[in-house]
Amino acid sequence: MKTADRMKNVQPSPTVALGNKVAEMKAAGEDIISFTVGEPDFDTPAHIREVAKKALDDGWTHYAPSSGLPQFREAIAKSEGKNGISCDASNIIVAPTKHTLYMTCTALLDPGDEVIIQDPAWVSYEPCATINGAKPVFIDSSKDELHFTPEAIAEAITPKTKMIIVNTPSNPTGIVMSEAELRGIADLAKDHDLIVLADEIYQKILYEGKHHSIASFDGMFERTVTINGLSKAYAMTGWRAGWLIAPPMLLKEISKVQQHSITCIPPFIQLAGIDALENSADDVRGMVTEFKARRDLMHGLLNELDSFTCSKPEGAFYLFPKFKSSFNSMKFAEALLTEAKVAMTPGSAFGLSVDDHVRISYAASREVIKDGVARIAEAEKKGLLG
Repeated sequence: MKTADRMKNVQPSPTVALGNKVAEMKAAGEDIISFTVGEPDFDTPAHIREVAKKALDDGWTHYAPSSGLPQFREAIAKSEGKNGISCDASNIIVAPTKHTLYMTCTALLDPGDEVIIQDPAWVSYEPCATINGAKPVFIDSSKDELHFTPEAIAEAITPKTKMIIVNTPSNPTGIVMSEAELRGIADLAKDHDLIVLADEIYQKILYEGKHHSIASFDGMFERTVTINGLSKAYAMTGWRAGWLIAPPMLLKEISKVQQHSITCIPPFIQLAGIDALENSADDVRGMVTEFKARRDLMHGLLNELDSFTCSKPEGAFYLFPKFKSSFNSMKFAEALLTEAKVAMTPGSAFGLSVDDHVRISYAASREVIKDGVARIAEAEKKGLLG
């Protein structure tokens, strides 16, 4: 019996594997502080949960339209309009955000197409390309202070290039792309007739600067698929509710993948999603305010240690410090876990150019942050971190 050859180059998610390992260690009774989890540690706001409960009681437990409930898509269009994206409900498909990425790549990429991806980048971009026979082309951004620059992208474009993946604010770096950077990428996409896949899942978790949606620029809606969702900004990771926005020509093909895969997401979740979009401004503001305080706290504490050099990102809830050690990032993360009982994600999970970095999620209480950094300081003092 033979499996598909295209899967041989696809590796399991390193972030999922690390999360599973930490969970196993905690279950075995070990006192582990984890800064690996890419989700808010807040509960979903109570009013959102109440809407879902009522929807269940009211019988919203059957199939929904494959593209999503019209009223949810209308609420999404209104919300995204605030980002300057001129769309309506007909431009939207509702699905788990990660699935929208997979659907887009499946519908729009052919074997041999090239997809330009920043290095470092979120771990699932590469597999979504390679599963569909496309070739990821990585841009080493370490020489540009981890910025995804139009100049570097321009050098990587070939006749086989079909797509550029843009993520702002960024996972893993927390960097927010400037308007100038995005306009430069937009010009390249128009000049070379490319598709842009814009991952904006952290769009509302912003501390400084301003978020710009590339689909809002002149001539870009027609060639951009924007993905977003409820997971990060509304503390709804387990609800698996997101969406993509695309022009009719691209949406038509992507919708076929939706219809022949998950079909739809539960309608009671979509009704809760409407409430999240329409009634959660104060909840989001409070969460972002707390994340900012945690960012500032952890950034300050890390820079007091000899082992780290850490910049201050403008968005998301990650720090991506460079560490000073003879170890590579996996060995350094293993030393932190073994010697300090602190879990961080090695930079190598996100790209080849950042094997001297780790990703830190500060989606943890201030007390946990202080405790975790104190443990690292003690391990550092003992010379256990290489």
